[in-house]
Amino acid sequence: MLRVCRPEMLDSLPPDHPDAVHSRRDLLLINRIMGNHAWFKRTLPPLLRRGERVLDLGAGTGELARALGGLGVAVDGLDLWPRPAAWPPDRAWHTADLRGFAELSGYPVVIGSLIFHQFTDTELAELGARLREGARVILASEPERRRMPRLAAAAFARLFGVNRVTLHDAHVSVGAGFRGDELPRLLGLAGGAWQCSCRTTTRGANRMTAVRLG
Repeated sequence: MLRVCRPEMLDSLPPDHPDAVHSRRDLLLINRIMGNHAWFKRTLPPLLRRGERVLDLGAGTGELARALGGLGVAVDGLDLWPRPAAWPPDRAWHTADLRGFAELSGYPVVIGSLIFHQFTDTELAELGARLREGARVILASEPERRRMPRLAAAAFARLFGVNRVTLHDAHVSVGAGFRGDELPRLLGLAGGAWQCSCRTTTRGANRMTAVRLG
């Protein structure tokens, strides 16, 4: 099953479009079912050093950042969409495309839930080169690229009533997801300077923990 990146419908919609609002709600449920936010809450705090800045890539409506904030972890956000109304007033929000975000090297800790799969292999290589300039810790929870998650997405749609945007994007996401240690290799983190681990879950996630050595 080759990795294929295709545009996701949600990215083409205005933030206030009814289908976009519905799909954002669907994504909250998907993250809950996959256990993504719970994994970040377990994994990130022990890796942090005092005073390190944390950036949430594709922060969406800010649920992951708020969940981490409840643990005392201060997180800035980056997304193509505007700053959410509920975003903490003391935390930065960057409305920008990650591919051209000039301040990326200023964040030693970078996290992303269901975001890295949206980039082609070439874009991931370029992003990895920029991340290596300043990042010390990179955490990612992405779709596992297998047939079973695609079947599960169809069943999920019928059971929970997700809309057409979510159903389309779920299939696209799985097709652009990762297997094994593909993500750290595509980001150029597989060399001796980084300690990387990847794990596949029974809920369809491929999770990467990457920590710079030294």
